[in-house]
Amino acid sequence: MATWAATMVDGVAYGLLLFTVSAGLALIFGVMDVLNLAHGTFYLAGAYLAWALGDGVAAFSAVAGLVALGVAALAVGAAGGGLLALALRPLRAGADHLDQALATLGLAFIASWAFTEAFGAAPLPASPPAALAGNVVIAGHGYPVYRLLFIVVAAFLAACLHLVVRSTHAGTLLRATVSDPAMAAASGIRVNRVRVTALAVGGAITTLAGVLGAPLLGPAPGVDVQVLVLSLVVVVVGGAGSVVHTLAAALLVGQVQTVGVIAAPTLAAFLLFGMVLAVLVIRGRTGAAAVLRA
Repeated sequence: MATWAATMVDGVAYGLLLFTVSAGLALIFGVMDVLNLAHGTFYLAGAYLAWALGDGVAAFSAVAGLVALGVAALAVGAAGGGLLALALRPLRAGADHLDQALATLGLAFIASWAFTEAFGAAPLPASPPAALAGNVVIAGHGYPVYRLLFIVVAAFLAACLHLVVRSTHAGTLLRATVSDPAMAAASGIRVNRVRVTALAVGGAITTLAGVLGAPLLGPAPGVDVQVLVLSLVVVVVGGAGSVVHTLAAALLVGQVQTVGVIAAPTLAAFLLFGMVLAVLVIRGRTGAAAVLRA
């Protein structure tokens, strides 16, 4: 029982990690309508940043060090998002999702090569601060303190993101741009500025996820692809228009990836993508029924 309880807590931590990554992807896709296959690169950049600067912030307290890394991650991610918006600008006129996918996939390959050249092809350890490296007992089972802290911080970020989207002026502009870009532009909203800001914010959130999640899913070649695939699953299952739905989908995927692997190791992957297939089929039938009723 203790093992199952610890595994379920692991699933919550992993699900919240996927949420912080998927929230950025959902923001970019929902607002800019850009299918960004380079999204995992933001996470990997944050994870390598945590490894590279981990020793440098060790002189600070645990909280101050994490804050310093977080600020660095937000700056790097926002700059990366802005550069991605600039790189995609030639495609905005008449690009479809295939053009965007090919362009961003090419950027992801370039970034992956650059990371391998800079940091090598071996996985790198990204340990939490020493003050947060201990364990606490949950149901008789030792559990890392940092993972519990990550759950708290990620849940706080999810609540803040939900409040920003639903209860602030920036969130109103965002929702207006998502709902009807033409009407939003006619009412005076600078739609292009909102879209670029969304890409920068999405990149910043995901890079921050890489810094905070590095002790859980550390920097290594291929991690960007793993994160991207699971984020796409979360966005497909939860949809790109709701923070709450994205959070619920991420927690579900997190449990499938942790509890499911232990309970049914040979079926976990099929269960995950079977769930995606079921969602697509249900949505397809709902859309077809709506057309027939019309």
